[in-house]
Amino acid sequence: MTALERVGNHVTPESAIALDDRYLAHNYAPLPVVAADAEGAWITDVTGRRYLDCLAAYSAVNFGHRNPEIMATAHAQLDRLTLVSRAFHADRLGPFAQALAELCDKDMVLPMNTGAEAVESGIKVARKWSADVKGVPANRANIVVAHNNFHGRTTTIISFSDDETARRGFGPYTPGFRSVPFGDHRAVADAIDAHTAAVLIEPIQGEAGIIVPPADFLPRVREICTRSRVLLIADEIQSGLARTGRTFACEHWDVVPDIYLLGKALGGGVVPLSAVVADRDVLGVLHPGEHGSTFGGNPLAAAIGITVVNMLRRGEFQRRSTELGAHLHARLMDLVRQGVRAVRGLGLWAGVDIDPALGTGRQFGLALAERGVLVKDTHGSTLRFAPPLVVTAGELDWAVDQFADALAEVRR
Repeated sequence: MTALERVGNHVTPESAIALDDRYLAHNYAPLPVVAADAEGAWITDVTGRRYLDCLAAYSAVNFGHRNPEIMATAHAQLDRLTLVSRAFHADRLGPFAQALAELCDKDMVLPMNTGAEAVESGIKVARKWSADVKGVPANRANIVVAHNNFHGRTTTIISFSDDETARRGFGPYTPGFRSVPFGDHRAVADAIDAHTAAVLIEPIQGEAGIIVPPADFLPRVREICTRSRVLLIADEIQSGLARTGRTFACEHWDVVPDIYLLGKALGGGVVPLSAVVADRDVLGVLHPGEHGSTFGGNPLAAAIGITVVNMLRRGEFQRRSTELGAHLHARLMDLVRQGVRAVRGLGLWAGVDIDPALGTGRQFGLALAERGVLVKDTHGSTLRFAPPLVVTAGELDWAVDQFADALAEVRR
């Protein structure tokens, strides 16, 4: 018997999980579900059991698993060209950059791979802009961020994180960041000085539990940044690309940032693809040799990115998120005082606070997985519901029914 114990042609869940535990670094604690196939809003495990995906890979699968339009593009590009590095030009990169720049109504695109890579790149761009354009003395630039932010887990990013699990043991930390309460525009204004390069913010905080700021927060921060000659950087990696019912979450408040940070859904759930998008007076501060990525903007990712932008231009996913999101939130609100304490979010993105007396988010995540619904917990007793935007109203009803049953069972 090999390391992969098999039943017929299928790996058993137990053997697959044991193999992961043996050979993978333990930087995740996944639910005991072993995915083998997926389509639309559904994931099938190695035993053939189907689960409704209500996480969508943290918004990376906004358009559904194996979206036919995206998969057709991927297959066609795989037969042509996948990687040459940025040492040469490639025929899909320019059209991708143009399409994304136009979608954002900006001038230029810096293509990268992961979301954290886009954030790191945005930080570099802001610091370079502050030195070259604003005239901040060398090594004096600071960036204002928000408490309970989540922008990734690289060394620089954890340096301004409140998450001690992500921080502890990984110092020394990168200096140059000032953290203020999310939603408090006065605190943002107080933190800015002559050396401030940027304010880096999630329009809606995802990992924190889908926290929507007060209605005047982003407009006030936009005004403050403009008045103080400070860049406003919007991390739309989870909130953007139709997740909240708009192409960008900032649009809910009619706010246009100086820099968009994009990722996750930009790669169509097929490849890592992220980007920093800004006008020429910002991104133009980069010169050859100052920043790079071998895979950033590779032809396969660029081709998929073009298709994703074209799909977003049609507006159908924004409409689905708006309409189905209203349905999801209404159903979840019915569970308040039945084990649910609060429901937050916009579009098909909901944070649900469970009464801690009933159990942790992890425990309810396990209970829902047993019922065929996949969600993710955060911050103790909060669950996040973020299904692919191809989900149906009937599927949402079924998922909420399973959640209601799980709550009722514990309350009994």
